[in-house]
Formats: sequence, C-alpha cells, structure tokens
Amino acid sequence: MPQLKILVTGVTGYIGDRLVPRLVEDGHDVRGFARNASKVRCGIPTTEGDAVTGAGLDEALDGVDVAYFLIHSMEGGGGFDETERKTAETFVTEARRAGVRRIVFLGGLVPAEDAGGGSKHLESRHAVEGILLEGAPESVALRASMVIGAGSRSFDFLASVVERLPVLALPAWRTNRTRPIDERDVVEYLALAGTSLALEGPRTFDVGGATELSYGDMVLRIAELAGTPRPSFGVPVSITPVASRVGAAIAGEDPALIAPLMDSLEYTLLPDDAPAREAFGLELRTFDESVRWALDRRAAAA
Repeated sequence: MPQLKILVTGVTGYIGDRLVPRLVEDGHDVRGFARNASKVRCGIPTTEGDAVTGAGLDEALDGVDVAYFLIHSMEGGGGFDETERKTAETFVTEARRAGVRRIVFLGGLVPAEDAGGGSKHLESRHAVEGILLEGAPESVALRASMVIGAGSRSFDFLASVVERLPVLALPAWRTNRTRPIDERDVVEYLALAGTSLALEGPRTFDVGGATELSYGDMVLRIAELAGTPRPSFGVPVSITPVASRVGAAIAGEDPALIAPLMDSLEYTLLPDDAPAREAFGLELRTFDESVRWALDRRAAAA
C-alpha cells in the first residue's frame, strides 16, 4: 500500500484519537487539525485552526490525499445544525482547493422510512454527509449507531447510570433495536475507508456490530457484564427531555450533551451493512465481547 498524506480533523476527540495510531501503524503520513494542538495526545504534527471559520484549513490540507472529517457538535439549543452545515461547506471549499482525493466521514444511521428523519442531531449528520460526499471525487461516509468503548460518550453514559442506580427505569424506547459497534471495529472500518485504493466514490456504508438487541436489553446486559445486575421496570412513555436531565445528573454529565444521545434512542437504528462487510471483509465482534473489553478499560483508567 502506498504511503498517503492524511489529515485527521477532530483529532482531540474520542474517535480521532483512536484512529491516528491505526493509520500511523500502516506507515501513512498523518497530521492533525485542532483548535489547541497541546490537547493532541497521539503525537502527530498538528495545525491549529478553527473549522467553523476555516482558519488554518488551507495549511492543514496542503498536499493531503485523504481527509477525515470527525467534527461533530453535540450541543443542544438552536443553531447547531446550521453551524455544522457551514463548517462542512467551508471544509469542502478548502478541500477542493487543495485537491483532496477523498473525504471520510463518520455519521449516524438513518431510521426506518416510517419513523421519519430521526432526531435533529441525526438529521444534521445526514445533511453534513451530503455536503461532504460532494466535496471530493472518492469520498466515503460511514453510518453507525452506538460505539462501544471506554471513552465513547454514549457507552460511558449508560455504564455510569447502571453503576449508580440500584433499580433501572426503562422508558418506552427500551423496545427499539440497534446493532452497536465495537470501537476497534469502527476504527478499522474508518482506516480502510480512507486508505483502500480500490474503493470508488462517493460511497455510503452502514456499519454495525455482530449483535442485534433492544436498547433495554443493552442496558441490562451492560449491568450483568459489569457484575451488577439490576432489577428493572418499564415506563410506558419516553419522557426523553426529563430522562436526559435526570440521567445526566446521575452520570455527572452535561444535560446539553446527553439530550442528543437520548434523542437517538427514540428510533430503531439497524444497519444494512452487507455492502460494508463485502467491501472491507471485517469479522465483527459481539456485543458481550465489546462490553467486557470496554469495561476493563474503564476500570483500568479509573
């Protein structure tokens, strides 16, 4: 495989931080883009800038073959979707100017047709995806639901709630289903999506783990694997606005960051990932395997 010059935006974030070592391992020339280079833990050259205004992007993208767009806003309130779209448009303008061949994006799964477009944050992810797919001739978008790993905000939130509550109240979304994906598998998908020369773009792939289960079963299984099985009862309504505030308080999180995560629980999110498995050939990890690994890493970091 020829060495590629790769830019990773969002390099201080959870996925960006995990992806860089995988790309470096393959011998690629990897650089980062961040507002504050001192927060980059993976030891790569990093250009400081602001993706919203575009400051620093011309320098960061100079000579780049592949650019990972891993910038997400989890903020609540109005205007975040417009900010995300403008950021993507600015990035695409600079990527085209620099002659970037491929942009890789990690977004969210699309709910079933009869469920509507999904939460406001999912809708924003899909709008950003469309902009980025048009930004470079071989662009690739991956769509996933929950990532299982220590450092994944969704997983850490559920694990914290399970640890701290003696009884679990499961709202109406408990019956919705998904296929969460192991951190290691999504990183491998991202690495291959950026560096596989045989891919013809633009392409979109759903990706998921090996195990399909309901959100309610997911929560109870995390409790069992953590060695703290909990009694539970169902609540006939979703009460997401209230539940997100209560859950954030229990987990010690910012409600503005937890609300969009809980919004996505309102939908069944199942990947149609046969094309991804055929294109990339990954052997996916099971939910139990992923959770055990993530819990071990959480315990080691505590």
